[in-house]
Amino acid sequence: MVADPYTYRIGWSAEDAEFIGTCVEFPSLSWLDEDEEAAFRGIRKLVRETVADMTAAGEAVPQPISLRPFSGKFQVRTTPEIHRRLTIEAAEAQVSLNRLVNSKLLG
Repeated sequence: MVADPYTYRIGWSAEDAEFIGTCVEFPSLSWLDEDEEAAFRGIRKLVRETVADMTAAGEAVPQPISLRPFSGKFQVRTTPEIHRRLTIEAAEAQVSLNRLVNSKLLG
């Protein structure tokens, strides 16, 4: 079996009282099942079928996040006051602003 490169999540839907399987790259698709494993199998099967249908119709298929190249850079816009506060906090911790923000992003 070929490895499935898409990004899946399985969670509990209190509204449906079942497990729900979703795929990040296909936000309109979901699969409900009483069994967690079956919800995972179901969403994976649905994604495979959707990719096959899109390919057959000549439509662009979403690229899996796991296969996308990432530079490690992204820009965050904030207010001047927050920028100032973070810069002061970084200076007090004797770390770069970049390192401080990374640590905050990681929680």
